[in-house]
Amino acid sequence: MASQIVIDPITRVEGHMKVEATVEKGVVREAKSSGMMYRGLENVLVGRDPRDAARIMQRICGVCPTSHGLTAAFALDEVYGVNGSITDNGRVLRNLIQGANFVQSHILHFYQLAALDYVDVTAVADYNGSDPDLVKVREFIARGHLGPFVPRYEGDYRLSKKENIAAVKHYVRALNMRRTAHEAVAIFGGKMPHNMSIIAGGVTAAPEVDKIASFLWKIEQLIDFIDTCYIPDVLLVAGRYSDYFGIGAGCKQLMSFGVFDLDSDPDLTRRKRWLPQGIVGADLKLRRMDPTKITEEVASSWFKETGAVNPYDGSTEPDRDKAGAYSWIKSPRYAGEVMEVGPLARMAVAYAAGDKEVQAQVDAVLGHFKASPSALFSVLGRHAARAIECKLVAEKLKNWVLQLKPGEPTFTDFDLDVTNRGMGLHEAPRGALGHWVSVEGGKVKNYQAVVPTTWNAGPMDAKGQPGPIEQSLIGTRVRDARNPFELVRIVRAYDPCLSCAVHVVSPKGEDLGRFVVGAE
Repeated sequence: MASQIVIDPITRVEGHMKVEATVEKGVVREAKSSGMMYRGLENVLVGRDPRDAARIMQRICGVCPTSHGLTAAFALDEVYGVNGSITDNGRVLRNLIQGANFVQSHILHFYQLAALDYVDVTAVADYNGSDPDLVKVREFIARGHLGPFVPRYEGDYRLSKKENIAAVKHYVRALNMRRTAHEAVAIFGGKMPHNMSIIAGGVTAAPEVDKIASFLWKIEQLIDFIDTCYIPDVLLVAGRYSDYFGIGAGCKQLMSFGVFDLDSDPDLTRRKRWLPQGIVGADLKLRRMDPTKITEEVASSWFKETGAVNPYDGSTEPDRDKAGAYSWIKSPRYAGEVMEVGPLARMAVAYAAGDKEVQAQVDAVLGHFKASPSALFSVLGRHAARAIECKLVAEKLKNWVLQLKPGEPTFTDFDLDVTNRGMGLHEAPRGALGHWVSVEGGKVKNYQAVVPTTWNAGPMDAKGQPGPIEQSLIGTRVRDARNPFELVRIVRAYDPCLSCAVHVVSPKGEDLGRFVVGAE
């Protein structure tokens, strides 16, 4: 007999997420991913000065606001006609602010969000050593108020006690490393979250020798943590949970818009970026990405029906009573195809494009586990890709900060009274991010943002194609319907920032259990 598992809410920075899975004979047969909060930030911008977008759109996300501010700036660069004349300092500073935010986001995801699915923090409850961080965790546990550690799923913790204790130590260190990365963003961004420095035309911050030295020192600290804690911990978890290289494959179509500009070509589809644009499938063959083929549809979303439209022509008109709809998230598609976005997509596209550094790191991980490239399409493949990217980005930041030229300009001026439209294509830590804006008489006429979780967590489209997370859940074997840790591990690997209460119900709606499974 089929049963239904409902995880509601899986909260994340873009709202509340709900996952429903129909399980038959221990296997997920159907899955629905739902966004449960309407925000409509695009509508807030209509009628405003377009420059407000670089500030307001950062409020989409508190973890990666830099990405939204920068993508808005890319769109505004085109609106104001300066997309081909960003200064070298402006380009590099944008990369530094964005890159430091990438590093903190990846550290946050593994340690504060995902690791507790694999690491048993109760191993520290009887710790009798003198490490101050572990003593604090032991005392915290002894108080009996254990959030964010418990309540939790039980029954599948595979690390030894010694390994668990070391991982908990790294969990605490990761909090300090996130702060260090935030401080690195603030050196050139002014503050974090929601930096004030990135604007249309470049950056307001001036590169000074003391700022360069401070940024470089913080990045060195982060690299040390990545090399001595983050990478080894991901490999440790992957070794103990190697079956998760075969779980959560998803749609096996990966797309990247590219990130970290190396020039200022006005055509974003031709702009040289360190991590390039492109699309790859299971064969890891690279295809060119054409933004005119991007559409959004709302067949299963609580919005008024529009058909499949390009974001320039999109609208955000709610329809909460729409029959058959189950999400506030739209369904983006590329040429009608479902696409997964995120670190796995970026690493796969760079690998297929021939990036030697990426190829060396990916091949080393696959070789370590004697795994084929197909293992990348999995829960652990996503974690490994994120860790590899974190290391490579941090190393690049060391080089880029030394390219700054104190005393040279960081901003290109422009005329405010324009009627034009602009597209910003970039990458947030979670994946491909696009902003589309139309401006008339110097005011925003329409604004649409297609964010990474829209691609990954979007619902079924009009052709009956489930979204990437839904496809990753379908076919998963659930060992215990009252304790479905497999499903949460799959969802977390896509990096939704979440704390979730789980309801397990029978087909008749009987409430079989309720659990809080994790917290940010």
